[in-house]
Amino acid sequence: MIIQAYHLYVEKIDRTKNMARFYAMSIEPNLFGEACLTRRWGRIGTNGQTTSHHFATEREAVILFLDLLRRKKRRGYSSVARQKDMARRELV
Repeated sequence: MIIQAYHLYVEKIDRTKNMARFYAMSIEPNLFGEACLTRRWGRIGTNGQTTSHHFATEREAVILFLDLLRRKKRRGYSSVARQKDMARRELV
């Protein structure tokens, strides 16, 4: 059983190299109650590639989730504010 929802979406954009990548992860329960870490990555604007990892416990999934997050941050990926949040900031 998943106690807390885990979702991540980060991007890496470098216009000088024509680079526009995204990386997304989430931990959700599968039909058997196991923790499932789903990863998606690719060029922004495409569906990209997807892979899933299944774990017996949520703790194991979270350990991999955090490890992958650290790797992406080291490689220059950064969080992206949602468009609704950005629109609210412009109004203030």
